[in-house]
Amino acid sequence: MDAVIKNLQSATAKQDNSKRPSQQEAEDAVRTLLLWAGDNPDREGLLDTPERVAKSYKELFSGYGQDPAEVLGRTFEEIAGYEDIVLIQDIPFFSHCEHHMVPIVGKAHVAYLPDGEKVVGLSKIARVVDIYAHRLQTQESMTAQIANAIQNSLQPRGVAVMIEAEHMCMSMRGIRKSGSTTTTTTFTGTYKSDVNEQVRFMTLVKGR
Repeated sequence: MDAVIKNLQSATAKQDNSKRPSQQEAEDAVRTLLLWAGDNPDREGLLDTPERVAKSYKELFSGYGQDPAEVLGRTFEEIAGYEDIVLIQDIPFFSHCEHHMVPIVGKAHVAYLPDGEKVVGLSKIARVVDIYAHRLQTQESMTAQIANAIQNSLQPRGVAVMIEAEHMCMSMRGIRKSGSTTTTTTFTGTYKSDVNEQVRFMTLVKGR
């Protein structure tokens, strides 16, 4: 266990110096965890596991290298003055709990009220969800991050975000209550100040 802590401390120190650990250092950390778990990283079935895990983590946490503002930067202005709700429902995502680094599986519902001058491509909203999902997260933070990114980039009249997810840290370990879901919401602008808009958003999402 001491070796794991030292590896984590070493990685943190290097990040403080703006230097990410190398691929080899990441693989060595996985070998340490395999040993700590009680297995033998030199047995046939685990020989390539450190490399596979490092590559997998690079994909699973790719959101750190992406900027939501860039994704939302391209907008469309030929919208005939449209300013009513734009709602994208049931956006599936997979993330990881920052407390235990086990999966969070869920779906996001995102709505915004355009300013009458521009909208963003629908796929860009789903992309923003993916960017934040591909980072270590708490559901509460992820909900707020998505809403704030859209609000700051598009400057719409309001943004509403709802996330429904199952946390494997609750299903696989600890209390072990599989199938339970957590719901979080964030509202900005008109959605925050107008309860009727909140109700309309919730009705559209729950009435699907």
